[in-house]
Amino acid sequence: MVRSTKHSHMTHSLKCWARFTEAHTLIHFSVDYTQSKAAKMMCGGTTDAKPADPEVQNICDSVKSKVEEKTGKKYDTFQVKSYKTQVVAGTNYFVKVHVGGEDHVHLRIHKGLPHTGGELKVSSFQESKSHHDPIDYFN
Repeated sequence: MVRSTKHSHMTHSLKCWARFTEAHTLIHFSVDYTQSKAAKMMCGGTTDAKPADPEVQNICDSVKSKVEEKTGKKYDTFQVKSYKTQVVAGTNYFVKVHVGGEDHVHLRIHKGLPHTGGELKVSSFQESKSHHDPIDYFN
């Protein structure tokens, strides 16, 4: 029996077979797990930086007013440039956002698990960042 499932960049395969003889019974299970480089991460660590995509831009658009409230500024430009993720009880997004001119902000946004409603929360932010500043984990 071979069962395979695919989830975005991940492929899981489960292979199972049994061989019966007079002397013994052999049951063998083999699990193959592959993951694309973009989806690789260590448990609790962040992924490598990824370029902006529509999903993360939508997340940032959803929290823009909260960021403006926390920073006390209004942003005409709010364009995601890159991001990293961290799997916790939900997902933390560490996002570099261009906010006009040479200015960027780094956002830490938590997205709750689906059974909790998947609520988005701006956990923290860093101002006065440039295009060249790497996006890294921060509290």
